[in-house]
Amino acid sequence: MIRWGLTALWIGVLVWPIWARDIQVEDKAFREVREVVRQLQARYEKTKDLQADFSQKTKIEGFDRPIMSSGKVYIKKPGRLRWDYLDPASEQIYVNQDDVKVYVPEHKQVLVGKLTQMAASKAPLELLQGAAKLDESFEIEPTMGTARGVGGIPLITLTPKGKEHEANQNLQKIVVEVFPKTYFIRTVSLHEISGNVAVFEFSNLKPNLGLGNEVFDFNAPPDTEVVRAPVLNGS
Repeated sequence: MIRWGLTALWIGVLVWPIWARDIQVEDKAFREVREVVRQLQARYEKTKDLQADFSQKTKIEGFDRPIMSSGKVYIKKPGRLRWDYLDPASEQIYVNQDDVKVYVPEHKQVLVGKLTQMAASKAPLELLQGAAKLDESFEIEPTMGTARGVGGIPLITLTPKGKEHEANQNLQKIVVEVFPKTYFIRTVSLHEISGNVAVFEFSNLKPNLGLGNEVFDFNAPPDTEVVRAPVLNGS
């Protein structure tokens, strides 16, 4: 009994520094991520509008080659967003608070629905629209592993809360990378339970240009068919 007690004590002495070090490392990681989130939210709170280019790479589970696309995104407070796919095909997404219109010129159709009920593939829209209030919609934690973003800044892992999680049931997590110094969002990686991963990279950011409402107002051509799409409105 005495021998076992001494052995247990010795094991405890050996293990304690390792366990304590792990806790310290974990605490440091959370502190770093909280600071990145604080800087990111402060940046977007000061941003009245934003224009940027984006590229998207989507890796579909079971397919060797990713799907590539690119375009422009426009953001304006409060709650206005426009997302234009320009290559390889044209598609325009207009967001006004919770109302969404998706215009597909090739099909001469505009799909209408609600942002809170959109498919997981449209999650960057809600993320960019609410970048100043991440902690209200997401659980925030450090990204597993040793990978960091440009400038050595920690990556942020976001898990949707409550209704956001219900609306994006296939969405496992979102990993966010920010630019050094400015703390604008540089990349958004969507990880789906199915194994699909979509990575959005932003560049040529231009904040506070004074974008007018006309940039975000969609005027449908006369021959456009309006469709309330089940994939967007949940009906």
